[in-house]
Amino acid sequence: MYPPAPAVLSNGPAAVPPKRTKNEPQASSPCFAGATPVATGHEKCRHFTARGRQCRLPALRSGLCFRHAALELQSTQPVDVDLSADFLIQLDGLRSAGQINQFLAKLLILVVQNRISARRAAVLAYITNQLLRTLPAIDRELNPKEDPNATAEIIFDAPRPDRTEQPEPQLTYADVRA
Repeated sequence: MYPPAPAVLSNGPAAVPPKRTKNEPQASSPCFAGATPVATGHEKCRHFTARGRQCRLPALRSGLCFRHAALELQSTQPVDVDLSADFLIQLDGLRSAGQINQFLAKLLILVVQNRISARRAAVLAYITNQLLRTLPAIDRELNPKEDPNATAEIIFDAPRPDRTEQPEPQLTYADVRA
């Protein structure tokens, strides 16, 4: 269990072996003679926060935990990139469903090419959905079909359906089984 006590050759203070610190390997051990220590699987992630604290999750082979390894692999898209050149139509010209459809098609291409984040694309798609939903209201404002001051026409003598003919009764499931 415990390592054997060192043999004391004399009764003086020189016979006591020097103390070592916690992180210092034993010099007499043959496995540490110029070699790097073997991984034991208990290493912590190498990521440090802005305040200087180390992540406490276990590290993978890359030396980072699963969270920080995924963050390192993600490509970061700058927030202030102007992508208006990628859209061949004018951004202020989204006045018809066809133009909005072209915009969404270009947006899909940018997401597939990983030039725009999915979150940013979702925001742009939501805005174009709102534009698309306001198109009928804009059309009614620009092309009124009737006079706004005219009174509504009420029809009192609307034709009714003809109910003189009696339809033939349908056979039920019970009639078919009998």
